[in-house]
Amino acid sequence: MKLIIGNKAYSSWSMRGWLAMKQSGLAFEEVTVPLFDEEWEQRREGNEFAASSGKVPVLWDGDSVVWDSLAIIDWLADRVGRDRFWPKDDSARGMARSMAAEMHSSFPNLRRDLPMNVRKVFPPQPISEDVASELGRILETWAQARARYGGENPFLFGEFCAADIMYAPVCTRLVTYSVKLPPFAQGYVQAVLAHSWVREWVEAAQDEPWVIEKYEVVS
Repeated sequence: MKLIIGNKAYSSWSMRGWLAMKQSGLAFEEVTVPLFDEEWEQRREGNEFAASSGKVPVLWDGDSVVWDSLAIIDWLADRVGRDRFWPKDDSARGMARSMAAEMHSSFPNLRRDLPMNVRKVFPPQPISEDVASELGRILETWAQARARYGGENPFLFGEFCAADIMYAPVCTRLVTYSVKLPPFAQGYVQAVLAHSWVREWVEAAQDEPWVIEKYEVVS
């Protein structure tokens, strides 16, 4: 299996695909393609990117190609069993799937105004009403999941699962932009960032030589 990803410092969707691979327990080759460098346009026109129209992440499993982070999660769950990725309880699993799908399709203002950069921590800045509204929705669903299904474990549904994978890049953004959080959310963010795979990703990002200037300043 081969996973093609973008820069660890900036690529939130790549982070999700990579965490999904780690969650699967399957061996895989990791190929990092620097985003937006001089060879980016030429590279993304290659055969390995054809299916995704040049977007990352892309998973090659033999002759099968899967792109899009949520599709990669579903593919891997089919390979190793859904219980590795989703809660066993039906109600919890339904909520976890809904939260993952909402993260996949929503929150455009947060993505635009608070781009991922795991190498930076900026001083607190005012955020727009649109971003504040989206963050409010995220915290609302986090609180509901934690209250209903979190139990004594620190993650949304107790054990680390696909929902946590989908929200892990959000946790990094909240730290990067020094967003003030209620205690329960701060505890969850700290638990995600302390997870061994998340730490591995963030630590590897520190050594990347590539810099995308527009993500290095607060707009």
